[in-house]
Order: sequence, then structure tokens, then C-alpha cells
Amino acid sequence: MPIKLVDLFCGVGGIRLGFDRAAKKLKIKTETVFACDLNEKAASVYKKNFSINNFHGNIRDITNYKKVIGKHDILLAGFPCPPFSQAGVVKRNSLNRKHGFSDKEGNLFPDIINVLKDTKPKAFLLENVSHLRMHNKEKTFKRMIKELHQIGYETINYEILNSKDFGLPQSRRRIYIIGFRDFKFFQFPVGTNKKTSVGNILEKKVDNKYFISQKLWKSHQERKERNKKRGMGFGYSLVHPEDSYTRTLSARYYKDGSEILLKVKGKSVPRKLTPRECARLQGFPDSFKLHVSDVENYKQFGNSVPVNVIEKIAEAILDNFM
Repeated sequence: MPIKLVDLFCGVGGIRLGFDRAAKKLKIKTETVFACDLNEKAASVYKKNFSINNFHGNIRDITNYKKVIGKHDILLAGFPCPPFSQAGVVKRNSLNRKHGFSDKEGNLFPDIINVLKDTKPKAFLLENVSHLRMHNKEKTFKRMIKELHQIGYETINYEILNSKDFGLPQSRRRIYIIGFRDFKFFQFPVGTNKKTSVGNILEKKVDNKYFISQKLWKSHQERKERNKKRGMGFGYSLVHPEDSYTRTLSARYYKDGSEILLKVKGKSVPRKLTPRECARLQGFPDSFKLHVSDVENYKQFGNSVPVNVIEKIAEAILDNFM
């Protein structure tokens, strides 16, 4: 019998891809029996790359989880981070909007609790921004762990891991929360510390459209200088092919590419990474089918997960099912 998985808020499928790789490596069978994502464009990419019969959009449209989602062994969920991320909290405060558990629309953690409570899978993996650990003076995270314990998950482990320690040339710190209904021994994987290089993810031929304009480059430089004088660290980040890793790729990368601008020898202006390079930065293979829109690709991979990290975590989780 295959190990049955459920993929909540699946995006383009980074968490599933990591589990598929781990299962193949361990020579065990897995089957994803349900997936959901509200973003139709991300969902279209997921369906192009994975086999799925039971796919839904809004999890909140489902009233009977047992019937619609069905029985499964492991629940996977990279739940939306804006209510808990530093940038998300700042933005919400500026708009006089609530964040964390008070953000009733953006916070989907209660939906995860409801699904876990009704369907009772043996294990789960949750992923979010590292700032979740400290949000609201740690009260948010403590509440989450308490609620997971209350619905029957005896063993809960969490750790902040960085993708640059797992063979990807990107500094991306994320918190991973693993839970089992029964007591299980679980140990988070240790980084491989394999040497990384930005040059390894670069395409050989790149369209000129990915080079930013002189006007935008000047604007980036002036903004960084202003922020420096104010004692603020915000501004563009320039990387070279020989650098070990980039800053964190975000969903806003499509706007101006400021967090990762690549210096190209012989060019007066830097360029953004291409969508394929962004996919590689997150550990997706070149066989992975992309969206036709560059903007959507930047959003999707900025919102995705580092597949290499997921794969190692998945190996440790699946080891309990062998």
C-alpha cells in the first residue's frame, strides 16, 4: 500500500516534489490523494507537473474534510506566510490591518488544525518563514504548538534550516514543524555543507530583456545610498557568478529584482535572474514545466520552498513508515 499524502496550499508543488524524490530514493511508494491552492495560475503549473485527481481551490469551501479530502497518512502544508513575516507585519501595520492570528483572512493555520482534527493523519509537515518563531514575542508560535498537541500530536519537532546548507546557492531560512500522533523518534537532517556557487544555476544564453534599465539601476543605487544615510539596511543586492549564494528570493522579485541582481562581466547594468534560474535556485529540475508568464514564475518560485531541504526532511519522516 502506498503512503498517502495531502498537499495543502501546494503552490507549484515544491513540497510534493521533495517527498517524491525522497520516496524514490528510499524505494517506497507514495500517492498524493488531495491537493489545494487558491491561486489558479499556480494550480495550473502544479497540474502540468503532477498527477492529481482530487484538486480543490479554496480550502474554506470544504465543509466535510473526511469526505472530500479522505484518509491519508501525512499532511503537508506550506501555509501562507504574510501574516507572520517581518515584511507582512510591517505592511499590515502601515495599512492599519491585523496580522498573526488576528488576520482572519490570511491566517490559514486554523484550517490546518481543522483538517488534522477531522482526518487524523499519522504525521504532518508544516513550513513557514523563520520569523514565525518570534512573532508577537513568541506567543503565536507557542499557541500553534499547544493547539497541535491538543488535537493529538504527541511528538512535535521544529527547526529553522537554511537552504544554503543543503546544496542550493540561496540563503533561505525557514521553519519546519513536524508532528506525529504517536511517540516517534525524529531527528532533523544536518546540512550537507556542500560548496555552492551562483554560477551553477545560471543559463548560458539569456535574453536582453532580463537586464534592467539604466534608469532603474540608477534608482536602485540612489535608494540604497539614502537608506544607508538613514542607518537602514534596505537596498538592492548585487551578486557575482562566483559568489556562494544569493539573498532570499521573494514573491515580489518580479517588480524590480532588487534582492538578487546579477553582475555580468562586460555589462554596464546588472540583470535579474531568469524564471528558470529562479526554479534552479529553489532546487527544481530543468524538466519542471514553467508558467508562460515571467511575472507568474517569479511570484510562484518566490513563494515556493527549497526542494533539497524538503527532500532531506521527507527522508527522515518516511523512515518512520518503513
